[in-house]
Amino acid sequence: MVMSGFLDDVRVIGLGQACVDYRGVVPDYPSEDTKMEIEKLFSQVGGPAAVALMCLSRFGVKTAFFGSIGDDVLGERIAETLDRERIVADGLKKTKGSSSQFAFIAVTRDSAKRTIFWSRGTAPHLTAAEVDLRPYKGARILHVDGLMTDAAAEAARQAKEMGILVVMDAGTFRNGTREIAALVDILIASETFAVPLVAPGAGLDAQLQALKALGPRNVVITLGSSGSIGLENGVVHRQDAFRVKTLDTTGAGDVYHGAYIYGLLKGWGMPECMRFASAAAAVKCSRINPDDFLPSLKDIELILSRKV
Repeated sequence: MVMSGFLDDVRVIGLGQACVDYRGVVPDYPSEDTKMEIEKLFSQVGGPAAVALMCLSRFGVKTAFFGSIGDDVLGERIAETLDRERIVADGLKKTKGSSSQFAFIAVTRDSAKRTIFWSRGTAPHLTAAEVDLRPYKGARILHVDGLMTDAAAEAARQAKEMGILVVMDAGTFRNGTREIAALVDILIASETFAVPLVAPGAGLDAQLQALKALGPRNVVITLGSSGSIGLENGVVHRQDAFRVKTLDTTGAGDVYHGAYIYGLLKGWGMPECMRFASAAAAVKCSRINPDDFLPSLKDIELILSRKV
C-alpha cells in the first residue's frame, strides 16, 4: 500500500477505478479500414471513483482512495495526481510487474460525444481482505464505482456497520453488481445501466422502480443532455441539463457524482443535489483542457445563477 495522509479528517472514501485517459479530438468518427488525423491530443488521470474524489477535493473536502495500479509509468502518474489533488492514497495497491488501467477516448469535434476504448491492465483488483475502513473514523460517505465487485461489496458492508452512507456509480452491470446495490443507500445509474433492467420500450418511471428493486433507498438516472431523474422516498424529481457550449462529455458523469456527494455532505435533499450536480457536469462539458476540466464552487455558482 502507498501510505500518506491523516485519516481522521477524511470525509469521503472512494473505491474503484483510476486510470490514465488519452483523449483525441477527431473531425468525425471514422469508418472501418480508414485513416484519420487527430486534431488535438490530451492526457489526464480519469476513472469514475478517482474523478469524483478529485472533484470533491477541489471543493475542499478531504478524501481517500482505494484502488489498484501497476508499477509502470501510468501507475506513477496516477499516484502523483492523487497526491497533487490532496487525496489520501493509503488504500492504493501497487503491484510489481503489472500494468495500470488506461483508455483512449475519441472525442468527435462537432457533437462532443466520446467513444471509449479501455484496457483494464494487469494490476490485480483489490480483494475484500485488503479493504479496511476502520481507520477512517470521520468518514461520512463511501463512493464505489462497482468495478472491483468483491472489494466494493466488502467496503459497503463495513460502511453500513460504521454508519457511513454508501453511494454507487452504476455505469455497467457486472457479476456482483446486485450484491453491491443491495448494500447501497443512493444508487446513481447511467441510462445504459438502467434500460436493460426493464422491458423494451419501458419508460423512465419503470427504470427508476427497477433500480429501486435492487435495494437502494434512493435512485437517480443520469440522462446526458436530457438531464437527470431521481426517486426519493417515493417522489420523482426531474432536473434539466444546463445549456453550455459542449466541448467534451468525458468525465461529466464522474463530476456529477462528486458534486452530488458534496450536496449530501451539505445535508441537501435530492432536488438540490441534482441541480448542483447538473451544474457541475455542465461546467465539465464546456471544457476539454486537462488543466482546468474540474469545476470550482465559483464556476458552479455562476451556472446556478442563470436559468437552465
